[in-house]
Amino acid sequence: MQYAHTVRVDILSKEFPPAIYGGAGVHVAELSRVLAPLVDLNVRCFGEPREPDFHGAHVTAYPVPTELVAANAAVQTLGVDLTMIQDVEGADLVHSHTWYANMGGHLSSLMYDIPHVLSAHSLEPLRPWKAEQLGGGYRISSFAEKTSYEAAAAIIAVSEGMRQDILRSYPNVDPERVRTVHNGIDVSQWHQDQDTDVLEEYGIDPARPSVVFVGRVTRQKGVPYLLRAALQLPPEVQLVLCAGAADTPELAAEVNALIDQLKTERDGVVLVEKMLPRREVIQILSHATAFACPSIYEPLGIVNLEAMACGAAVVASATGGIPEVVVDGETGRLVPIDQVTDGTGTPLDPQKFVDDFAAALTEVVTDPERARRMGQAGRRRVEEHFAWESIAEQTLEVYRSVL
Repeated sequence: MQYAHTVRVDILSKEFPPAIYGGAGVHVAELSRVLAPLVDLNVRCFGEPREPDFHGAHVTAYPVPTELVAANAAVQTLGVDLTMIQDVEGADLVHSHTWYANMGGHLSSLMYDIPHVLSAHSLEPLRPWKAEQLGGGYRISSFAEKTSYEAAAAIIAVSEGMRQDILRSYPNVDPERVRTVHNGIDVSQWHQDQDTDVLEEYGIDPARPSVVFVGRVTRQKGVPYLLRAALQLPPEVQLVLCAGAADTPELAAEVNALIDQLKTERDGVVLVEKMLPRREVIQILSHATAFACPSIYEPLGIVNLEAMACGAAVVASATGGIPEVVVDGETGRLVPIDQVTDGTGTPLDPQKFVDDFAAALTEVVTDPERARRMGQAGRRRVEEHFAWESIAEQTLEVYRSVL
């Protein structure tokens, strides 16, 4: 159903192209692309000026107010939210993404008496390690998220696992207001690339089996567990780590020490310490025997969809929304993980999780023909269940329910 541009929707997001560093940013970009032909769409994002037109959506960027440039990051965020609000006037609905923009959506709803829909990509109560980054700002981010969730007209969870996390974390939220709409992927952009120029540039041997990790180095991504598991991999297997900077100096020191240890015990450890352009990621994933996702917290995991779209078998933790993406034994392997319930997601038995993850990776990489079949099945699953056009229609259904 098309609104014929009679309904104006304002999307509020910290991330937007070209400044994307996580799954939420990918989600906002792709959702904006498919919604722009269907509604009168404005995107309001953080940071430097952007191109004003994005597939028909009008884009406006908002820098941190000059008087807040020395403030805590959480205070800077609220400052950006406040500058966005005046421009939301005239919208029929405001749709915010992540706690960074949730308060902007909540206050816009109050100011203009319009519905606030928010998409849940992660939850502050399930990321307590963020206190290491934000200090007291973590209490501010938690307040902003809780207030916005409890007042929102509708909440979109990117997986059923995320929906259950929302209801546990925020028991005052009416379950009827929480809808599940899975994340998706542009299958026309993510597909196999059999070239090898990128592999050669980074020293990856296409003739050797490889385990690939792509992502940020945060507590939730579980990189230390993967590095410990890699000690148990067959000697011919390469470990390719395409990793952005660590969230904290402490985590960086831990990860670097584990990488150094790994390099003393085996060769074929390839570290790419930057977030790569999509073309380069696609080629690396296309040649992966197995993609590793050792996350201890993952609402859905777009990166798993990207790997599957490129034909890689996925070995991932059975946590959060991952089991809704990876089919154990068909598109890869799910590794059981029993976790503490204090919000950190720490495995109850870390060594067992490491051993089980190593065993699952070894099972996949030592049978490359089966890994190839898993990758093909993963590609089919992405095409059938996670295309963005379907997600756009489901999102419009949520909008209709509150307008």
